[in-house]
Amino acid sequence: MFSGSIDPLYAIAGFLVGALVGVTGVGGGSLMTPILIVLFGVSPVTAVGTDLLFAAATKTVGSLVHGFNRTIDWRVVRRLATGSIPATSLALIVLSFLNTRTGGAHHIVTAVLSIALLLTAAALIARNKISRIYAQRIGNLNDRSIARLTIAMGAMLGVLVTFSSVGAGAIGVTALVLLYPRLSTARIVGSDIAHAVPLTLIAGLGHGVMGSVDLHTLVSLLAGSLPGVFVGSSISARVPDAALRYVLAAVLIVVGSKLAVDVSAQPTASIGVARVTLTSKSGCAAAVGEPHATDARSRTYPASNFRPTC
Repeated sequence: MFSGSIDPLYAIAGFLVGALVGVTGVGGGSLMTPILIVLFGVSPVTAVGTDLLFAAATKTVGSLVHGFNRTIDWRVVRRLATGSIPATSLALIVLSFLNTRTGGAHHIVTAVLSIALLLTAAALIARNKISRIYAQRIGNLNDRSIARLTIAMGAMLGVLVTFSSVGAGAIGVTALVLLYPRLSTARIVGSDIAHAVPLTLIAGLGHGVMGSVDLHTLVSLLAGSLPGVFVGSSISARVPDAALRYVLAAVLIVVGSKLAVDVSAQPTASIGVARVTLTSKSGCAAAVGEPHATDARSRTYPASNFRPTC
């Protein structure tokens, strides 16, 4: 009964993304959310909410593995969570307000998602260069300053992840490499994954309360991603990490640019809707100067079908 509800296309997408995460350690949210939006036509708000719970489940498995291997620095996790959890709660309140009062959640989520994807692509491409430029400068800071920067970074990730489900991987790891150059790569990745568990869980549950989580899609994605993570982890030593990072960055740039174009086009469309609304209120059923008008069921009619009644 439960397996019958699994959609094979979503399971395949989950497997591919899980395999990529297993190989590179990043790419879960930055790929899954765009896949849901672009390939499956899921609304941005629902895609973000579903992906957050998807990330919480998969990264729980990853954090258990890192915890067993003792590759988590809990001091770093606490500092990140000190900033991210309050910021996540505040971001959820803002998102709920936009969703219920103004109906602007779709627009702002799409805008933040496009920015997050482009930032993640930049982090993937320029990680080594950024480290060379800023590592020495940050290395001279005392522990208190590093703690404050870590908390601030956690707060930024909390807002970014809540609105877009993107950033906890590539951006978080890049920041930790700069702030904690003496930590091994395994401990940085492990700490970032462990911090992502409460962050994505709280944000995902908040989206669930707002009704922006598709449980059927979530189950199908998890059915594919868990074996995908296992396969990706098994072959990670034989796959060139740098090449995959550049390919992933190129995909994110394309998708992020497309979403940015969509966001810039939305205000133009809104003007047409506003004109129709204002004309209707004044007693006219015509969309003056507009090529077409759309009713509540999203059916499009030519302007010639509308005649002024005022």
